[in-house]
Amino acid sequence: MTILVTGATGNVGRNVVELLLAAGAPVRATSRNPKTAELPAGVDVRAGDLDDPGSFGDALSGVEKLFLFPNPSGVAGFLDLARARGVKHVVLLSSAAVSEPGETASPIGLMHLSVERAVEDSGLARTVLRPGAFASNVLQWAPAIREGGEVRVPYAESTISPIHERDIAAVAVQALLSDGHEGATYELTGPESMTQRRQVELIAAAIGRPVTVVDLVGDAARAQLEEQYGAFGVPGLVDSVLGTYMASVGTAAPVTDTVARVTGRPPTAFADWALEHRTAFTTA
Repeated sequence: MTILVTGATGNVGRNVVELLLAAGAPVRATSRNPKTAELPAGVDVRAGDLDDPGSFGDALSGVEKLFLFPNPSGVAGFLDLARARGVKHVVLLSSAAVSEPGETASPIGLMHLSVERAVEDSGLARTVLRPGAFASNVLQWAPAIREGGEVRVPYAESTISPIHERDIAAVAVQALLSDGHEGATYELTGPESMTQRRQVELIAAAIGRPVTVVDLVGDAARAQLEEQYGAFGVPGLVDSVLGTYMASVGTAAPVTDTVARVTGRPPTAFADWALEHRTAFTTA
């Protein structure tokens, strides 16, 4: 049984590939450009672009299970082709934004919801992963921390429960390799709620030098988010992110036990993620 991993060069997909290899599973991965994918030896890398479902004709041969990156463009056509080629089970990377209150006002939630519905409509067995904030999101601070030891954070007192991308991948691999996960929807978080300010403090501890936090609120926060997300061209995205930050100030972020229940081990603490990635904040 060959397992196909789409989005294999992403933060989660790359970890899915590595964990499947470690488990001895036959892994095939797709990339728009296989020559630059830089995936581990032993991975069967094929060309595939989720914007163009027909590009997967070769990659889907002999595949029974797949890990699906959430790209709404072409997803219905891709799933039709997957079913026709004999795929039985899809593990979908979705987002916790789907299940948050007011999801219809969230561009992120709506995008992932459209992919979830396409998978449901496909008739394939499915497992849906809904992670919250990725720990790796803080890599956006790395240039500022390296260059000046100061980071500008919109609503630094807002809270999240950041999850290591490898923990998301570990749940995906369990769903791909073991029975009993069909039809499940898994809400995934890290092990603790913390403020964005606390994340910076833990990065500072990992790199062994202080990092100053500039707390941005109001118009200053909006300007920063426009700089970060404006180029995406997604209507309402900045308002949605800003509203989420504001609403979480002074409240604890949700924490689930799903990673521990599914994998049999606790999720990785953000402090450990920071130690693992400390060179990103010290070396260009």
